Amino acid sequence: QRVNVTVRSGLPMVLSGSAEPCAQLVVSSIGVVGSAEQNQQHSARFFDFLTAQLGLGPERIVIRFYPLEPWQIGKNRTVMTFL
Repeated sequence: QRVNVTVRSGLPMVLSGSAEPCAQLVVSSIGVVGSAEQNQQHSARFFDFLTAQLGLGPERIVIRFYPLEPWQIGKNRTVMTFL
């Protein structure tokens, strides 16, 4: 209920100067991605999943973490602060 996934395949992308197949994962969450320690644990799990599912080496994957506040996400005609 609190996870949304968007996949955009076939986009031109260059990573580390190479246009070889690669992936970028953007993770935004309320209260889950706020520290280096949290993100290190999440990163390891995401890399394990993405390398297995996509057949890419970890050097061809980048993960960006964005911590959010509840008032920054709208849902059901309000914001998450009030849900």
